[in-house]
Amino acid sequence: MKLTVLMLVIFLLLVLLDNSVDCQRPSVVKIGAVFTFDSVIGRAAKAAMELAVSDINADPRILNGTQLKLIMEDAECNVFLGSMRAFQVLDNEVVAIIGPQSSPIAHMISQIANGLHVPLVSYAATDPTLSALQFPYFLRSTHSDSYQMEAVADFINFYGWKEVIAIFIDNDYGRNGISVLGDKLTEKMAVISYKLALPSQFDVNFITDVLNNSKYLGPRVYVVHINPDPMLRFFHIAQQLNMMTSEYVWLATDWLSSTLDSLSKDNQDLFSMLEGVIVFRPHTPTTTLKKAFVSRWRKLQQRDAVHSGLNVYGLYAYDTVWAVAHAIDKILKQHINISFSSSSTLQDAKTNRMQLGKFKVFNGGELLLKILSETNLTGLTGQIRFNADRNIILTGYEVVNIVRMVTRIVSYWSNHTGFSLLPPEFRKENQTSYSHPDQKIDNVTWPGGMTKKPRGWVIANGGRPLRIGIPKRASFTEFVTELNKSHNVQGYCINLFDEARQLVPYDVPSTFVPFGNGLSNPNYDALVKMVADGVFDAAIGDITIVTNRTRNADFTQPFAATGLVIVVPIDNSKSTPWVFVKPFALKLWAVIAISFVVIAVVIWILEHRVNDEFRGPPKQQLRTMFLFSFSTLFKTNQEKTISPLSRMVMVVWLFLLMVVTSSYTASLTSILTVQQLSSSTITGIDSLIASDWPIGYQVGSFAYSYLKDNLNIRKSRLVSLGSPEEYEKALRQGPKSGGVAAIVDELPYIELFLSKRTDFIIVGQPFTKGGWGFAFQKDSPLAVDMSTAILKLAESGKLQEIHHKWFCKPECPAQRIQNPDPNQLHLRSFLELFILCGVFSLGALLLFLFRVARQYARYQKKQMETPTSSTTLSSNVHCSKVLHNFFDFIDEKEEAIKRYFNQHNNSQSQVS
Repeated sequence: MKLTVLMLVIFLLLVLLDNSVDCQRPSVVKIGAVFTFDSVIGRAAKAAMELAVSDINADPRILNGTQLKLIMEDAECNVFLGSMRAFQVLDNEVVAIIGPQSSPIAHMISQIANGLHVPLVSYAATDPTLSALQFPYFLRSTHSDSYQMEAVADFINFYGWKEVIAIFIDNDYGRNGISVLGDKLTEKMAVISYKLALPSQFDVNFITDVLNNSKYLGPRVYVVHINPDPMLRFFHIAQQLNMMTSEYVWLATDWLSSTLDSLSKDNQDLFSMLEGVIVFRPHTPTTTLKKAFVSRWRKLQQRDAVHSGLNVYGLYAYDTVWAVAHAIDKILKQHINISFSSSSTLQDAKTNRMQLGKFKVFNGGELLLKILSETNLTGLTGQIRFNADRNIILTGYEVVNIVRMVTRIVSYWSNHTGFSLLPPEFRKENQTSYSHPDQKIDNVTWPGGMTKKPRGWVIANGGRPLRIGIPKRASFTEFVTELNKSHNVQGYCINLFDEARQLVPYDVPSTFVPFGNGLSNPNYDALVKMVADGVFDAAIGDITIVTNRTRNADFTQPFAATGLVIVVPIDNSKSTPWVFVKPFALKLWAVIAISFVVIAVVIWILEHRVNDEFRGPPKQQLRTMFLFSFSTLFKTNQEKTISPLSRMVMVVWLFLLMVVTSSYTASLTSILTVQQLSSSTITGIDSLIASDWPIGYQVGSFAYSYLKDNLNIRKSRLVSLGSPEEYEKALRQGPKSGGVAAIVDELPYIELFLSKRTDFIIVGQPFTKGGWGFAFQKDSPLAVDMSTAILKLAESGKLQEIHHKWFCKPECPAQRIQNPDPNQLHLRSFLELFILCGVFSLGALLLFLFRVARQYARYQKKQMETPTSSTTLSSNVHCSKVLHNFFDFIDEKEEAIKRYFNQHNNSQSQVS
């Protein structure tokens, strides 16, 4: 019994001792780091990680006495060597690997980390395809290029550039980053027109050739996504090729900011070649912790000249070590052993020579990965947290402009708020979307010292002028044509294009290439298709903008409004009961009627005091006044004029009546001779479709496809016509004699057709809406600039002047068509005569009133000189009384007034 109890006690002691051994905190925990020591990022990262390990081991609040050991291996910027060095690190039983900085190496090492359950935390691998879905043990403590490229795309969209050239390193980092940029630009309706890949090994001749060839491309906005280069050799080559001028825009991703941060004071002169370059730099909030670290770093630089400048990746590396240390500390605090075990997969594999079986799986890898994913602490770069894809959550980017060898922040960007002049930490965190008007970027200095936004592209001609196709028309050559195979082209469209080209703020060298045989009008759909196929760079002419053509080319702003209209012949055999009012327009009739009334009033006023025929009861005076005025039209008025002023007015009035009546007679005769009334029952498109008569259309016009496909008119009814002469002949013959009942064509052609022919007319309204435009290749910026130029021509009135120059000689057909009665006379034809008559009438009235006013003043004076007069005016007489007396005086006969003056003069003589 005693022996049994003793054995039980010994067993319990052994179990307790075994547990105490198992739960004992290790004295050393190893982490690995694989990166390129001798590189811009690697030099900063190496010093930063060493400082982090030193700080962690000196801090009693973390790891509680357990030393953190960092095992570093040089990847030498080589995927194969990086993989080998990763195995060397893993052979030391590390619990996590920090790095690598290279995205291609990260792809390979992530596969190894997955197999051995060792978390891989990279502070510099930005390839967006490094995802947690493919690599479960991969975490990224730096930004993903998908985030950075969104900022670049937003910047390009802010300035309205639609085409860019991407220059990148031909590896996973370069290709995948630019691929994401292309996707982001597509969302902004922009595009990477050309992708120029550079070899990983810097080749001066190759890069020189690539940049030289890019000069012949259209875009001038370059996005450079390459590896950091302390000598800035890429921009040195660009400067030698004269590509750092105001014509170019250079956007560099964060590789350039890391390079600039690493430059020592001795290399500051390299900044001079970067004038106007835009750089995107991850934003790290300025905190007390960051300031203290920067101060320590500077002291380190002064002590050891080997260390390069501190860039953002050095900060990321420092924070990464601390994040890993905190995760390890949490595991140790949970009394979980740091242990490794052999992999059955590696043990069973036939890998004796490679000795893969000695590599062990980290038993706590899954737990450490989980704790790392839940990291939430404050570091040098701000808050350290990971999202669901295990990418660190960044605050945003700084848009840096290099001006006079100084980096200047012109804006801050985040995917929540867009561009702002305030850092992200001072903006609304709950904002989830933004619009273009909300964006703010400070004044930018572009290459060449320019402050005006660069255009961003040039004519991509490869050293040759633009090949512009023009339709070689056989009819309606006023719009565009070639002169007798002389390669000289002229016409309304060519004139307009030349005027618009002068308003484009750059030279547009071009040569016109006729399209067609000149015997018949060419097919315009085929012309636009040749633009899409690259045979022509553009097409200029009377090209209608229709849906199927816009699929192949980009069109400018319409420079002429068009629409399909119907033309039919007219019949002159019918009349109308109201034909007698047609010679004059309504306004002219109204002015004539008013003039008769005005003349009646004027003559009555002038004759009332001297002519007994214009006196009597009011009704008789009104009758006499108007009968006299209207009878002047027939020269049968019985009343005679006595006043010289009224006779003067009558002379001018009768002259006006003679001109008006003569014109009326001539116009009425013309209207009765040629009555413009349509003989056709076709009144519009509906009646045309309902009929079964043949319809004419112009060869090459889109009218054929519209009538056939949109209005479902049978092909057998459609008759192709090639010239205005054929139009006229077919319409005169009519449908019963082998002609057509109507012609359907675009309004500009019909206006030109009717300008020389008066026995045809447009019926109904235009039943389509459209316009003519110039066609350019898809996404051609020249189409936008030419559209702007056309709008300027329209606003200045130059567009209408060009139209008048070609089509309004001597009479604009559009004006004639708008006036359905060309023989009708308008007020403007007699306006000067009416004004002359009015001036004479007004002058006569003024002279009459002046004379009467003098007589009245004399009369009042004589009244006041007669003391016995009962009509002597008192000084207190009211103004209305004065006016009443004045009108009474005017109503008196002239003869009575003169008799009064004579009597008064005689009485004064007798008294004297």
